[in-house]
Amino acid sequence: MSSETSGTLDQAMVRSSGLDTLLRDLTDRAVQEVPGAVACSVTVRRAGRLLTLAGSDGMPSGLDLRQYEYGAGPCVDAAETGGEQYAPDLAAETRWSAYTGYALSVGVRCVLAVPVAVEGETGAAINYYGAGTGELGPGREAARAFAARAGEAINVALAIERRRQSAADVRTALLSRSVIDQAIGILMARERLDARTALERLRRASQDRNVKLRDLCGQLVAKVSAPGSDRRQ
Repeated sequence: MSSETSGTLDQAMVRSSGLDTLLRDLTDRAVQEVPGAVACSVTVRRAGRLLTLAGSDGMPSGLDLRQYEYGAGPCVDAAETGGEQYAPDLAAETRWSAYTGYALSVGVRCVLAVPVAVEGETGAAINYYGAGTGELGPGREAARAFAARAGEAINVALAIERRRQSAADVRTALLSRSVIDQAIGILMARERLDARTALERLRRASQDRNVKLRDLCGQLVAKVSAPGSDRRQ
């Protein structure tokens, strides 16, 4: 890939506020940079299933979804096998008969799916779509180079997303622990209980009412903290 294209992708990462924005930038850029491509999408396996994380402007939403539903198609095979999939003429393609009819009906005649190595995920691919027979053939090298460069950007964005999620999980856990501790303190003061007995009582109430312990404790703390509340209730 040219240094100009590489720089463009770096700029996309800088101005992107999140993974979704970055991937949209990448798919739109792919259509501009890869000869013959009229649409592009990014497939990644997350939580055990394949998802389209982004698609270029104007891409029919069912192009990837139909493949996931059928469990077969170029982007599914590329993501799951790690092998590049190229169909120069879907009208003559026999590998994905359930899928090709839909693709042809929305104006797609050729498909190129290039696998992408994504850290922490079990499968990913960048999918290029062309409107004419063999139109993606001359651009296969450019498509591979773009996929390799985009893979680096996707990995960075996913790593940032995972760190943010981890930080959010820690904050949630700390808040949960804090509200539970407050509720235990309220019961200890009100009922003259020790901490273990107070926690056990809260757990039983949580089970009896089918309410999460954190939510039950939050309700108790909010009630006691409300203006005019009687802490002895």
